[in-house]
Amino acid sequence: MKAFHYTSVSAEEVKVEGAKKARIRWLLAEKDGVPNFCMRLFEVEPGGCTPYHTHPWEHEVFVLEGEGEVVTDKEKAKLEPGVVVFVPPNQPHQFLNTGDKTLKFICLIPLRR
Repeated sequence: MKAFHYTSVSAEEVKVEGAKKARIRWLLAEKDGVPNFCMRLFEVEPGGCTPYHTHPWEHEVFVLEGEGEVVTDKEKAKLEPGVVVFVPPNQPHQFLNTGDKTLKFICLIPLRR
């Protein structure tokens, strides 16, 4: 078992073209011995966003704090605390902070991508 406070994991700037004012904390990853999923915490500052992108693996997202939108090639949805999002494989998507506080969300992805 492993238990720790999330702030003990460094927040890294998302260094991908199209990302703005976004950080990521790899809370649980392969380095921790997890067999199936990685757990990440995204922190997106007001006016910031993740890149608009696609990949062959799914996302499961749970919004903790802040307000924003998730945008896909087909629709968009409002983000606020308690909202759950599933992004299927190969669907273009982006998370945007539309509020005045940091948008924080947990994002799970498969370990074997």
